[in-house]
Amino acid sequence: MTRLSRRTLPGALAAALLALAVPAAPARAQTAQVALIEAFHAALLDIMKNADRLGVKGREQRIRPVMLRTFNLPAMARIACGRPWNDFTPAQQQAVVQAFSDWSIATYANRFDGFGGESFTTDGESTLANGDQMVRTHINRVNDSPVALNYLLRQAEGSFRVVDIYLTGTISELASRRAEFTNILRDGGADRLAAELGRRTADLLK
Repeated sequence: MTRLSRRTLPGALAAALLALAVPAAPARAQTAQVALIEAFHAALLDIMKNADRLGVKGREQRIRPVMLRTFNLPAMARIACGRPWNDFTPAQQQAVVQAFSDWSIATYANRFDGFGGESFTTDGESTLANGDQMVRTHINRVNDSPVALNYLLRQAEGSFRVVDIYLTGTISELASRRAEFTNILRDGGADRLAAELGRRTADLLK
């Protein structure tokens, strides 16, 4: 162990005190978009850890307000429907938004039905050319590879909310929904889509 002499002690002590007096570089401030996604992930983990006690309907009730804060479900419904959305009456648009929202929430309640040591990690955030924000994350799985989940957030009414999720970083959830909804809308229009999503929601919450 290095010994300090009487001559070196004052200098060393002064240096130590000076180091303590210099503030550390501030950590990069967390953006509202990242905070939104991390709060959503925290809620998911809590639901997963209490999945059996809550049951699927309890999980649906717990996750509903969180998803309404995190996701712009009306915008997602409109995007998933594509061009036919403009042909819907206002009442049909409202019915589709409600059915799409209920189905989306029920899907999460049904899917996250247990906890096996998973965790979420935020990898970064970037601003796209159109002003949208992309928050990059992944879910860590025990004894399995992590899965990338990238959230696309768009500003509306002064705040950013999620309008799409990219599974494995590249697969757009809404692109998959649009491909699926195209056939339903072709066969029966908005009324058929709202009814079909309502049926699926009921099945998920059984």
